[in-house]
Amino acid sequence: MIQDFRRQHNDTFTNAAYEGMLNWLGAQYGQQPSFHVAETPVFIPDALRDDLVAACNDVLEVVTQKGFAERSRAAIPPGEFVPNQDEHPLFMQFDFGLCEGADGRVLPQLIECQGFPSLYFFQYLLNKSYRKFFPVPEELTCWFGGVDETEYLSIFSKAILGNHAPENVILLEVDPASQNTRIDFTVCCAELGIAEVCISEVELDGNKLYYNRQGQRTEVKRIYNRVIFDELKERDDLKRTFNMVEEIEVEWAGHPNWFFLLSKYTLPMIDSKFVPDTRFLHEVTELPANLEDYVLKPLYSFAGAGVDLYPTAEKIAAIEEPEHFILQKKVNYLPLVETLDDPARVEVRMMFVWPENEDRPRLINNLVRLSKGEMIGVKYNKNKTWVGGSLGYFREG
Repeated sequence: MIQDFRRQHNDTFTNAAYEGMLNWLGAQYGQQPSFHVAETPVFIPDALRDDLVAACNDVLEVVTQKGFAERSRAAIPPGEFVPNQDEHPLFMQFDFGLCEGADGRVLPQLIECQGFPSLYFFQYLLNKSYRKFFPVPEELTCWFGGVDETEYLSIFSKAILGNHAPENVILLEVDPASQNTRIDFTVCCAELGIAEVCISEVELDGNKLYYNRQGQRTEVKRIYNRVIFDELKERDDLKRTFNMVEEIEVEWAGHPNWFFLLSKYTLPMIDSKFVPDTRFLHEVTELPANLEDYVLKPLYSFAGAGVDLYPTAEKIAAIEEPEHFILQKKVNYLPLVETLDDPARVEVRMMFVWPENEDRPRLINNLVRLSKGEMIGVKYNKNKTWVGGSLGYFREG
């Protein structure tokens, strides 16, 4: 990391400033984050910034190829194909662990791809918050492509609203009020003028959708989709009048199929020094002799659910649907960020948007997660500080 800025932050850090930041952050839109916001941003040196961009380009070489969606069609589980899929994903995220390379240098390693929206709006707010309460140098940015706050919001307004009025666009989720990412929804809806709507609150009439907007029955013409099928299937208590896999007269801002098409399913397709050895479990004819150096992951889980850090031949043999798993070489996350106690490990999410009228996806922002536990994630970092959601700052390349 950029050591001068790291030391400056650590030397001037106070809990009072951090608490002030959290209070200010929560007050801007009347919503406190329900996850731990890290006490520090991350200061990314030029060489690492360039490697992260190069790693993204290696992934893009695969996922932007003509026919990628057709080759990945088997990733969509039976009964979960949604009609009217667009030609390419509107949103893309690539998660990289900052790991130890063969030469001892820091080497980004791809952990996961995601064709699903991320915390674009919370990261916008987090940047304002860090800059207001901590000495983030003006020469550093969190955004790619030279955008500023106004252009950033304009890009996402066009991507999500399309050509529709805000009242005809909704953020669709499963019980949004209970979601851990609710603050991102709140910022999004406030900035764009759209409503967050539970899937149980949408009415299907013929092949059109309607919702109640301030007492008025209002047609839904475009959906900013945040629904994950696995979570939806667990909520039998939510009574619904439509099924997402039906033919419906609606546009998708983030078509649901891309959650499956661009996912862990993509990893075995990519040959790059930035991608650890990854195999579909059902295609593994002989288990590696060094199985302890691999991790077993379900293809479609999120937030680390179902990941087995210690797979064995017996566990693997007992899996009923091996086509729903990957076997991935473990990587060694380096403790790179000095904190006031133990150093933290780092995972960087590179965040893209691919507007419908553009030829290539656009790298626009980043999200950082800091961890001192065995894995990245809330449940592995309980009662720890200087962990959780953060943001990377770097010099423009």
